[in-house]
Amino acid sequence: MDNFEVIIREAIPEDAAEILAFTNIVNQETDFIVVDELGIELTEELLAINLESIYESENNILLVAEVNGMIVGNASVKASSEAPIRHVGEVGMSIFKDFWGMGLGTILLEEIIAWSEETEVIYRLELTVQERNKRAIHLYQKLGFKEEASLERGARSNDGEFLTVLLMSKMIN
Repeated sequence: MDNFEVIIREAIPEDAAEILAFTNIVNQETDFIVVDELGIELTEELLAINLESIYESENNILLVAEVNGMIVGNASVKASSEAPIRHVGEVGMSIFKDFWGMGLGTILLEEIIAWSEETEVIYRLELTVQERNKRAIHLYQKLGFKEEASLERGARSNDGEFLTVLLMSKMIN
């Protein structure tokens, strides 16, 4: 991150249009994304309402990474409002391909973990990652995530190939 300044902040409703544009680009750049956690088919207005709800939630967060005022990455924790499972946060993360390998994923994930530790609501983070996404798996392991399961045919590539997906988790506090 030597040549540019990165700002990590919570997403706000006014970010809706840029988040939609970011998500569209990321989905075209990679087929490592297992599930689109932001719902690419949302309108800007519905996403703005969703962002407001996330911002006000005690067990959900959406962080954006900005470089020169442009969103280049995001990371989220999505948790249920249902009492028995509201402590379980599903992690999602996307970064523009031009910013892969620069430490941005580490920064975003460290922020997600720190936020989770501060919430006193989230006690388990979990995520799914394609087994072939070795860089992401290395990052998750580096920050304390452990593999819990291997899901054969857990996803399909753009060309229809079945992919193995790993379920990984990290206990908080």
